[in-house]
Amino acid sequence: MSQAEFAVNFFVALFALIDPIGNVPLFAASTAGAKSRDRAWIALYISLFVLGFLTFFYFSGLSLLEFFGISLPAFRIAGGVILFLLGLEMARDDFTATYAEAADAPVGSGRAFARKRFERMIVPFAMPLLIGPGAISTVVIYASQARAYGLQGAAVGVGVIGAVALATLLSFLATPIISRILGRIGLTIVVRVLGLILCALAVQFILAGFADSTTGFIRPGVANPYGH
Repeated sequence: MSQAEFAVNFFVALFALIDPIGNVPLFAASTAGAKSRDRAWIALYISLFVLGFLTFFYFSGLSLLEFFGISLPAFRIAGGVILFLLGLEMARDDFTATYAEAADAPVGSGRAFARKRFERMIVPFAMPLLIGPGAISTVVIYASQARAYGLQGAAVGVGVIGAVALATLLSFLATPIISRILGRIGLTIVVRVLGLILCALAVQFILAGFADSTTGFIRPGVANPYGH
């Protein structure tokens, strides 16, 4: 496999797992009531977080989890629990109400507002919703493949992560357009439906975690129904 093929495969896999376009409605709900400039700052902070966090795992691999004695299945189960709580809030409309109330409160300057909102969105929006066990494990796998290319492979991998972070930024910057198209009622409906889907995805994460950590407890067809 050439470096170009490696870069394309890495980008497609990572982009599909992070799915910035599919998470635009969630980002819109998370930044409800924010001004366009403040939303742009929040999008930038999230993109920089994606870039820094995935780059860190690209070079450190699973050594950090091993240092703390945490297995990837345990990380997947924990991420599933957090995602389930988030999906439950979204399905009950607590998600948009919480952020709308926070947006109505005085917060001072634009950057201060963006930083406070970003701090609230790190967990669970940035992680594990955007950066979950699948994205981390994918980065680790491709980092091992990049070793065959030496320093150039490491540079290509970081470039791919940067490209995905840029795609995330551009997707979230388009949020105002999507918000105007959907409107408040449409956004609420989308968020509730996505909340239900997110709850199901969280349960799938938990089932996959149990399947990876046990033998015969979860049927393979249930843990990985579509074979990928």
